Amino acid sequence: MKEYYQSWGRFPKASHKNVYRVFWKDELPDFDKIDGSILPVGCLKSYGDSCLNIDNNLLDMIGINRLIDFDADNGIIACEAGTTLAEILDFSVPRGWFLASTPGTKYITVGGAIANDVHGKNHHKGGTFGCHLIEFELVRTNGEKFICSQKQNPELFAATIGGLGLTGIITWARFKLQRCPSPFIAMETIKFDSIEEFFEINEESEEKFNYTVAWVDTTATGANLGRGLYNRGNHANSDEYELPKELKKEPLPFPFDYPFINNLSVNIFNILYYNTQIYKKEKQIVHYNSFFYPLDAVNNWNRAYGKDGFLQYQFVVPFGNQLSTIKKIMQIISESGLSSFLTVLKTFGKVKSPGLMSFPREGITMAVDFRMSRKTLNVLNECDKIVRSVGGVLYPAKDARMSGENFRHFYPQWEELAKYKDPKISSSFWRRVTEI
Repeated sequence: MKEYYQSWGRFPKASHKNVYRVFWKDELPDFDKIDGSILPVGCLKSYGDSCLNIDNNLLDMIGINRLIDFDADNGIIACEAGTTLAEILDFSVPRGWFLASTPGTKYITVGGAIANDVHGKNHHKGGTFGCHLIEFELVRTNGEKFICSQKQNPELFAATIGGLGLTGIITWARFKLQRCPSPFIAMETIKFDSIEEFFEINEESEEKFNYTVAWVDTTATGANLGRGLYNRGNHANSDEYELPKELKKEPLPFPFDYPFINNLSVNIFNILYYNTQIYKKEKQIVHYNSFFYPLDAVNNWNRAYGKDGFLQYQFVVPFGNQLSTIKKIMQIISESGLSSFLTVLKTFGKVKSPGLMSFPREGITMAVDFRMSRKTLNVLNECDKIVRSVGGVLYPAKDARMSGENFRHFYPQWEELAKYKDPKISSSFWRRVTEI
């Protein structure tokens, strides 16, 4: 079973001493008897090594997944930390409530959502997951238990949100949901021909639409550099729209562990995907699964990159010179010959997270997937220099290769986090970026 415990990007390859699986929040192991450090983990959907503890131990939390309480009038839910967002949605959507912030997969745990302070398509209005967090219980490996909120143990509360699982073990959490009138989204898709046009559409979309995101064709060059498809949407009400029937679809398995995603296949896909939409603007009513979680429709899609794995590179750069910065990075990618099947571009708004180490901040964020190779590493090193030069940062939860020097520059508050780190807890990421 220990072979299962790899990151979603499958790089670096991981080997752990032991994996301790827990099923009751009051029956954690005796940490004094565990040789080496330990790291609590959930669904292992982090792309890099923040969910790995190579040559040490893991604490598998997905067995602690019970709902505790639900306030149907105010949309406040309490659950154990191993509960997945998928389980929350299955319970809450039929009752008229949706996640106030959700990433691009629903197969992560609530504990993981807190530890990585995840964000979604509505950050410009709703902020991160941590913005809607009321309280949680944190258990330290010495047996101490803390209820953490903005009023109780506020320093631990802030350090744990975006703290990469290093401050202790989250056993349960209470957080706010938002109202949703149906399981459907009224979506508009706009075809744009350049990165300049993306910014024009984005500016006029963010006031009227709760959810905004763009897919970008990284193979395009010249005047079409940064072309793509812009999706925007709101929850659909049956009073305004004719809603389709909800059809239950099970995820399809990805059958082979083989690098189907390569330069040729990506180039063909990007051209076809961009040109699938004939008209400039199209409107649809779609289920929330296809709008928020399109990749969840295929189990183990990461296998399409082959056994060497892949890297997701996500950064945010502040407003001011965002257009020139994004263009420079896109030009580097395009000229390198590297191709990306999935490139996402969106805005982070002014809503500030309570998390000490939270990644999102006001600006433009871009996430790009690349098949793992030496060339990929060299290209991303060049991108790092640009991100750093304009005051941007990289996302630790997606990272498997940023230098320790860059991490400490991007997140000078890491020394404050170190004060609240549980001495028995560690990760491959933490050791890689903090050991000088």
